[in-house]
Amino acid sequence: MERASAPSGHLPVMYAQVLEGLRVVGDGTYLDGTFGRGGHARGVLGQLGPGGRLLLMDKDPEAIAVAEREFGGDPRVSILRGSFAALADWDAAAGLDGVLFDLGVSSPQLDVAERGFSFGKDGPLDMRMDPDSGESAAEWLARADEREIADVLWTYGEERMSRRIARAIVAERERNPLTRTAQLADLIARTMPRGDGRSDRGRSDKGRIHPATRSFQAIRIHINRELADLEAGLDSALARLKPGGRLAVISFHSLEDRVVKQFIARHSKAPPANRRMPVEVAFTPRLRAIGSAIKADAAELDRNPRARSAVLRIAEKLGPSGPIAASAGGPA
Repeated sequence: MERASAPSGHLPVMYAQVLEGLRVVGDGTYLDGTFGRGGHARGVLGQLGPGGRLLLMDKDPEAIAVAEREFGGDPRVSILRGSFAALADWDAAAGLDGVLFDLGVSSPQLDVAERGFSFGKDGPLDMRMDPDSGESAAEWLARADEREIADVLWTYGEERMSRRIARAIVAERERNPLTRTAQLADLIARTMPRGDGRSDRGRSDKGRIHPATRSFQAIRIHINRELADLEAGLDSALARLKPGGRLAVISFHSLEDRVVKQFIARHSKAPPANRRMPVEVAFTPRLRAIGSAIKADAAELDRNPRARSAVLRIAEKLGPSGPIAASAGGPA
């Protein structure tokens, strides 16, 4: 298949691979649950005919403003501000031919200091993808106890110094409220023991990362309920896809990818055998994995280094069929 060329300007990750994976048809209905700045959406719309439909969602009001400005006049396009976790509640999202989730924080969000996502740019310690909903990172850090902070840093950032960092945050906020990204990043850097191996100036030539990288990731995931929303969004996408419809998900760290991988496996493979229950269990697969995990090629990495951690998984919804007998064990 000939690969689609990426639009100029914003570089959507694995643009060609996503369009190939979605297998866009001219009269189909597709939902982009993470519009961002519309890189993938433009590609899908470019392959739709007059009878096609494109549904766009995003929690970020700035992303929705871009969608309305650039796509609002097209009768084939519908736009809704909200989380893809609730896509099944959108009446328009029925009988979908394809669903795309491009997870994590977008490049524009990272690049704008006022959003508070980046430790490399000083700004308000916010981190909310929807700045009109929920509490900011600063508000959460001001009220959470030491154990809760440590648990978040370990669970969502796999930060091995989570307890030390949490203790430092609680001690610091007694003297100085943490309200700026630079404050938090500097505190974390000072907290790290000598010889930790992480750079205090961002990614180095040897690939070391800034000491605050994992902590910022963990706090952002917690503040935005990203993994919980992902689980709900995957369930909603499966419910709304028509048989033969495709699901494409781009993840940027192992926690997200693990959720996606396990979701596809749970709906495509019979559960493992249980020797203590020597009976047959009926299992009806609802998904079929399309290939294995896809990563950006060398040419894309040269153009867009942020693609280095991206993983794309694609699955197809299966049509109605009878259950298969999956053995749940038996005599050894």
